[in-house]
Amino acid sequence: MKMCQKRVARPGELQTLRHMLCLGLILSLCCIALAQQGKSAKASLSGHYEGTAKNRAADIITLSLDITEKEGALTGMIHSSHGDFTITGGSHHGDDVMLEFDAGGPTGTISLKTAEEKLSGTWSAGDDGGSVEVKKAAAQDAPKGKS
Repeated sequence: MKMCQKRVARPGELQTLRHMLCLGLILSLCCIALAQQGKSAKASLSGHYEGTAKNRAADIITLSLDITEKEGALTGMIHSSHGDFTITGGSHHGDDVMLEFDAGGPTGTISLKTAEEKLSGTWSAGDDGGSVEVKKAAAQDAPKGKS
């Protein structure tokens, strides 16, 4: 009759196993932290966007947005077939963008969602408003004066 022998780990082997387990745990936590950091990083909205908006009368309004995002603050200009308007403030949280602009009376607002290089949503100013859709485009150079 054979007797079963149990193998007992030596003290040095146990310490090595503990070190390997700790190292594996630390590496796993680092990988998780880096993955989360990548997910929470958002692209800057800064740039030139072109597209259209509609108002309550269903008129199509051509427009461009020049947005600057710096330290969480949004500023810039709106150029449209109905005039130019200064972006006076706004916010960017995840895929949600909110712009405020000087509409020459009540403050106008634009509420947008980001999707790759596209922004779409709604705008309102006073008793008018409608949909907005713009795509990121190459920046327009300012017209040069005669020398």
